[in-house]
Amino acid sequence: MAQKPKVDPHVGRLGYLQALVTEFQETESQDAKEQVLANLANFAYDPSNYQYLRQLQVLDLFLDSLSEENETLVEFAIGGLCNLCSDRANKEHILQTGGVPLIINCLSSPNEETVLSAVTTIMYLSSPGSGSHPELTAMPVVQCMLRFSLSANARLRNLAQIFLEDFCSPSQLAEARSWRAHSALGIPLPRTEAPQQP
Repeated sequence: MAQKPKVDPHVGRLGYLQALVTEFQETESQDAKEQVLANLANFAYDPSNYQYLRQLQVLDLFLDSLSEENETLVEFAIGGLCNLCSDRANKEHILQTGGVPLIINCLSSPNEETVLSAVTTIMYLSSPGSGSHPELTAMPVVQCMLRFSLSANARLRNLAQIFLEDFCSPSQLAEARSWRAHSALGIPLPRTEAPQQP
């Protein structure tokens, strides 16, 4: 298990977050990277950290981590983005720096938590009835959501149904259902973890 970064308690929140970012960038250990990214994603829950996380370019760190082969890093990165994108400034940064295709790619992850966070992030980034970022409701995304809406996983099914109802027009849904070449058919549904036995 990775050591916690050695931080002077008087440095405060910004200093602690800076130490985490530095550790992430400098460590060679995959376990340490995972732990640090998980910590940063947890800090992203708190709106009082948004300014610091923007200042330290943690949004870009999360976006860059979406391209990693390590599924755990991708899971924590999309979780962090999901936590951050309810804020307008964070949302704009993600939209303007080309984050949407990276987030959409997470829909094909075999990791259930990654897919759930990706769907939620896409919903946060979308504005109902807004055509400002049509890639968020592009046909492959709508088809993917239609497929997820049939999932045995209740969380995924419910999120997909909310997306389809709130962010897609009836004409988009009709077109997605009528397409013969379903581009989303090759996207596997995420693995569902077996329930833990008590």
